[in-house]
Formats: sequence, structure tokens, C-alpha cells
Amino acid sequence: MKLTVIGCSGSFPGPDSAASCYLLEAEHDDGTGARTWRVLLDLGSGALGVLQRYADPLAVDAVLLSHLHADHCLDFSGYYVMRKYHPDGAQPRIPVHGPSDTPGRLARGYDLPEDPGMSEEFDFVSWAPGAPVEVGPFTVEAFPVEHPVEAYGLRVSADGRTVAYTGDTAVCDALAPLADGVDLLLAEASFRHGDDNPPGIHLTGRDCGELAASAGVGRLVITHVPPWHDAEAMLAEATEVWDGSAELARTGAVYDL
Repeated sequence: MKLTVIGCSGSFPGPDSAASCYLLEAEHDDGTGARTWRVLLDLGSGALGVLQRYADPLAVDAVLLSHLHADHCLDFSGYYVMRKYHPDGAQPRIPVHGPSDTPGRLARGYDLPEDPGMSEEFDFVSWAPGAPVEVGPFTVEAFPVEHPVEAYGLRVSADGRTVAYTGDTAVCDALAPLADGVDLLLAEASFRHGDDNPPGIHLTGRDCGELAASAGVGRLVITHVPPWHDAEAMLAEATEVWDGSAELARTGAVYDL
């Protein structure tokens, strides 16, 4: 399994990165021949343009949405246009797994009537915690996490390797099983330790380090740092409490697992 960082800026696009989007790729033979399967974790503001540097967006097999804030889903407006009006013709319908209001939220984002919205272009499926989803070689488990909207952390396995993606979350009980023993933990750090942070929204860099340590992960990648914070300082918070592999997510970074 290969992970490519498409966008990693927190809350809104920054000068060096689009908002949240991560590409997972793995080889698989579904009986019609071996090929590379591709899924996206989120498709936030600015990500669709950057994605085109690393993969054909029309070759994506599924999109996995952690939650429906704009910095995690709003480039679906452009993706809808690309798939519906492409000069080669309308593209095949692909699954989009997300929170319960995903069809309505994405329709409203492009000012479409909610019926049919984007349902003729995408097959929308709501997350059901405890019921893993399979997309080609990928097995995906969704864990409800703490955020002001319905939100999920996602645990994705393929080829004997596992990535955990916190999405946006505060410290909560779901993070332990989400991150337990994974090869790579992609953890958001939007708040600084020691600030007067509002409760129930985001993790700090220190929270990410503590989660990595308690879960026994192979590698920690800090992501979703807002442009107004010093990302290196966020990483330093994590490494004060975690002595394993740790780094900052950067656009174009590739992790072969």
C-alpha cells in the first residue's frame, strides 16, 4: 500500500498546501486482471487540482470522507463537474462513503437540488461503525470521533499494512482502537498545547505524540496544521512525548508501506 499526501493544510488551504486529501494505492486482481486501486481520504479545498499531479482523478475507485467541513469535502463540487461533463462522456458511478448527510451536503455545496443531487454520479453510502467496508484490496473501518459535526476516524488496511487517519477530532475513547498497532498514524494537530483551546474540536501536537506512544504505532505523521501555526513547533510537541518515527505531512510526500 502506498500513501501520497495531496493536501495537508488545516482548516483552509495554505501557501504550500491544499486542504485535507490523501491518496491510497494498492495492487489488486478482482478477477478481471491485476491493476492499481485508488481511494481518496477526503477531498478538501484546493485538493482536486493538486491530485492531478499524482494520479488521474478519473481513475479513483472510491472516496472516503471523514466529515463534511469544507476543508475536507468541498472540492467535490469540481470533482462532480469533472465526472459528469468530461468530453469523453459521463464517468462510471463510484462509491462515496461518508457521514449520514453526505449527499445533501455535497449537493448544497454546488447549489444543486438535493434530489437527485450528485447521486447519479456517485453511490453514497453512510458509515456504519463496526461494519468494515471493502474497496478492492482495501478494508476500511470507521470510528466515530469527537468534533462539532458527525465525524469519523478511518482505519484502512491492505496487503497486511494499516494506516489510521484521525480526521478532525478531540481526544476521545475511539482513538485507541483506531490507532492500535498501525504502521502509520496520520494524526491532525490543529491546536497548540498550553493554549486556551476550546474543548471537543481538535488535537494538539502533544496529543498526537501521546496517542502514537500509547497505541504503539510504527510511524507518526502530523497533519492538518493550520497556516497560522508553526508546523515544526507542533512536531516538537509530539516528539517530547513520543520517541519513535515522527514527521510533518508535506504535499507530495509518499509512504510505501
